[in-house]
Amino acid sequence: MEFETKIYPQIGGYGRYNRIVTLFSWFPNFAVSLNLFSDVFFTLIPESYHCKPDPALFPASSVLGNLSRQAFLNLTVPWVKGSGFSHCELYKYPLNTSDYTGNAPRDTVPCTVGWEFAKPAGLQNNLVTEWSLVCADHWKIPLQHVCFMTGWTLGYILLGTICDWLGRRCALLLSVVFSGVLGIMACLSNGPAVFPFLRLLQGSALAGVCLSSYISRLEWCDPPHRLMVSMVSGFFAVFAELLLPGLAVLCRDWPVLQAVTTIPLLLLFSYWCCASVFPESPRWLLATSQIPQAKKCLQSFSARNGVCVSDELFPAETLLSEIDEMFPEDVQPEYHHVIELRHTRVIWKNCLILGFTLFIGTGIQYCFTRNLHIYSTHFYFSYSLRVLTGALACVFLCVCVDRFGRRGILLLSAIVTGLSSLLLLALTQYLHGGLVLVLSVVGLLSSQALAMLSVFFGSEVMPTVVRGGTLGLIMSAGCVGMAASSLMELQNNGGYFLHHVVFSSFAVLSVLCIMLLPESKHKPLPDSLKDGERQRRPPLFLTRVNRENPPLLRTEFNAEFNRENYCRLVSATRKILAKDAMPLKISSATHTLSQAQAPLLACNGTAPDAREDES
Repeated sequence: MEFETKIYPQIGGYGRYNRIVTLFSWFPNFAVSLNLFSDVFFTLIPESYHCKPDPALFPASSVLGNLSRQAFLNLTVPWVKGSGFSHCELYKYPLNTSDYTGNAPRDTVPCTVGWEFAKPAGLQNNLVTEWSLVCADHWKIPLQHVCFMTGWTLGYILLGTICDWLGRRCALLLSVVFSGVLGIMACLSNGPAVFPFLRLLQGSALAGVCLSSYISRLEWCDPPHRLMVSMVSGFFAVFAELLLPGLAVLCRDWPVLQAVTTIPLLLLFSYWCCASVFPESPRWLLATSQIPQAKKCLQSFSARNGVCVSDELFPAETLLSEIDEMFPEDVQPEYHHVIELRHTRVIWKNCLILGFTLFIGTGIQYCFTRNLHIYSTHFYFSYSLRVLTGALACVFLCVCVDRFGRRGILLLSAIVTGLSSLLLLALTQYLHGGLVLVLSVVGLLSSQALAMLSVFFGSEVMPTVVRGGTLGLIMSAGCVGMAASSLMELQNNGGYFLHHVVFSSFAVLSVLCIMLLPESKHKPLPDSLKDGERQRRPPLFLTRVNRENPPLLRTEFNAEFNRENYCRLVSATRKILAKDAMPLKISSATHTLSQAQAPLLACNGTAPDAREDES
């Protein structure tokens, strides 16, 4: 059954109850964003730090004790031109020397008693300052990022499959419980080895929360509201990013911030007690042939929307009786897996292309944000610009996508991202600093729009029966792109130029791939694998009718045509024909039998018809 035309209008459409559950589906996105972007404050390296002076490296500590703080640092910590005091080295003087001038013989040694850090942005104490993750241990910071993104990747794949097997609500509740418990455990971690492992596990659970709420929100809406509902969830994420700096200042220590960001996840436990706040998707229940559960869910939606679909009134014309006629009584649930995509062509192609564009949109952002750091080293400058461009990207998609189509705006975003990246790659040394900043901001805006639209587009073109698994694969590709920046930092940005070249080339290549995608604007969501395979890309250009050879019958679109009324008319006609078919067959058979048994000639030798005529 077509959900948008036959089922959705009869349960109230996008009514009051649908709006309420959509509102509650935005809060998980806020909680997930808090935990995702708090990682920036946990691993932020202070702008200035140096080795803590070690008195054991000097023979006459009494003389050094009479010096001022600045003079003492000048004698103990080497000065690096362009960056200030050395981050990882100290001076070591000979035991018998008394000359502490700049010409004195001295050696440099690694830090021996720790470091002195300036106050980082937001938090006064984070993972870097508490566990001294600098110099020889600097690799542990990008490794923590990679572990976190690896957890998200695994979570999207595994919990996306659970969404298709156990349902959207079950996947959400399971993910919320694990993410809340693991968030509390991360607050109590006491070492740089335990914390990345806990964040990996928590990232997997957070991915399940994000994915299940995103899919449910989409399946509760009708086509005109799908875009707006999805983009509002993006504004919740932006609000969480804006709130994080203030929370970091108030919390001061990273365990406190971790606990505060876990509180919204713990509040989501209430969804377990109140099933009406986050119900199961009726669309998924029908697509997987879970008829009893689907009927209960549809009755719940219709009752809360103020629409009656009871079986007691006009049972032949109600929604529930139509579902009973469509599905046999002994129908068994049918669950599907992502592995079944190997038998498809269109679905697999769409999944691969959208995963590729999301990988580009998330991975290339590192190239643009790095130019922001070059323009200004202040943390809040780049952070605020990134949040601002994210909000503008949401506004841009809200305004343009429903007007110009998903495929067109995705193509435009890929083109602008590729051009901005290529210009920065080739002309950064020759452009003015302000122009570099403008190109970086434009590229960051378009890349974020590319990433958000890839996720939304993928959720619309993937079938309901495998929407969790396929969308999980697409979003896991985006996490791989985010982890690529941490891999560059793991190598001290040694491969940055190659990273920039590769992603710029991919952005240009994605322009050709996007043209192979179908258009999903104002179209119903595909439910089965067959529906997903029927999607075809529209022509690039509208063809004009040849005036010399016009078609015999030219069809024109009638604005007064109502598909819902037409479907009802067809359904009622079929039922009337089915009811009247049996009496007609019986009467025709009786008449034929009577004719066959009548004598051909009467007793007087005349035919019956002739005798009747004479009379």
